[in-house]
Amino acid sequence: MFKRTDKLKKQSSKSRFRIVVDKLHLWLGLGSGLIVLIISVTGCLFVFQKEINDYYYRKQLFVAPQQMPVLPLSELKKTAQAALGADKSILNITTYTRPDHAWEFMAYKGNDTALTYFGGVEYYDVVLLNPYTGQVTGKIDYKHNFFSIVKAIHWSLLLNTPYGQPIIGWSTFIFVLLLITGLIMWWPKKWNKANREKSFKVKWKASFKRVNYDLHNVLGFYALIIALVIALTGMVWAFTWFQATVYVAAAGTITPPDRALKESAKSTVTLTQDPLDAAFGQAQGMLKGARRIFIYPARGEKGVNLIGGYKGKETYYGADELQFDQYNARLLGRRNDAHKNRGERLIDMNYDIHVGAIAGLPGKILAFVISFICASLPVTGFYIWWGRRRKLKKKTVVVREAAVTDMM
Repeated sequence: MFKRTDKLKKQSSKSRFRIVVDKLHLWLGLGSGLIVLIISVTGCLFVFQKEINDYYYRKQLFVAPQQMPVLPLSELKKTAQAALGADKSILNITTYTRPDHAWEFMAYKGNDTALTYFGGVEYYDVVLLNPYTGQVTGKIDYKHNFFSIVKAIHWSLLLNTPYGQPIIGWSTFIFVLLLITGLIMWWPKKWNKANREKSFKVKWKASFKRVNYDLHNVLGFYALIIALVIALTGMVWAFTWFQATVYVAAAGTITPPDRALKESAKSTVTLTQDPLDAAFGQAQGMLKGARRIFIYPARGEKGVNLIGGYKGKETYYGADELQFDQYNARLLGRRNDAHKNRGERLIDMNYDIHVGAIAGLPGKILAFVISFICASLPVTGFYIWWGRRRKLKKKTVVVREAAVTDMM
């Protein structure tokens, strides 16, 4: 008769629940490992994109401060539009309160019917202007920017969003399950000294196989909480149902937030200045503490000039938003951060939490380290499976040879 292997003996001592957990962890990990690796590596690369871009494009992004007022926004907009070309209308403007930063004029157009990222983004150009002189300091093609491509891989595997996002979303969901099943597998049966040593420390002087196992087991545990936060914030973008669930759980209500835009109405009122300049001037006085002021110029006959302010140097949460009539610069609506419920605030914070920017540089470093650990888990996990698989094959051969010998 064939002898039972050590693996079968070990499995027989486990509960049915643990056997199911082990199998789930194994097969879900093998099935999603490559995509989790790609998501994690691109996440690592993207964390410090602002710092690297600021350095690489420093000549375009920064100007010499001058003791003179900035030019009217409408005049700068015309200059930027001429630099972009008539076929690329300005979608968004970002101005800065710091005196040494160029102002950004962005034109973007997407195509939801395309299959890939490069087809899905027709153009994504930014013209930078010296706000004191109106001089064009540079033009950046963000469609082909390195970090834009990294983000597109991270976001949708370089596929257009409708096609790639579900793949990323469900892979992230599986990763959450892997973190939970991994914790169950990590949890020691007995909290004695030997188990604590195995569970919390990497035995660096052991064999490569043992070090690899410890890296998977121990680092996976230490990264668990932050990895869950990163994964869950990623799922907020991937699934509308998950975003709605997060909103309802945080807000305590199923009533959706009021994000309706007002409408401009043609008026006989004559202004002494351009309505966009008048609206921008009002907004500067109303958006106290804003470091960056964003402007979405009105589009269409009923569109409004949407102007808001970000208070953080890099973060995007906590913005106050104002809506102005495009014809007479009358304030039509105001939505302060203080008016938002907890659900709205949490959704607004989602990006900043995801990349660690909400905690400043330490948060970004932490996000980088955890993403790096997450990238290592599919690799170390695959090696563990491969090593056990080879070991099992060798044992099976030995057992069969012994059985044949016994029968002779």
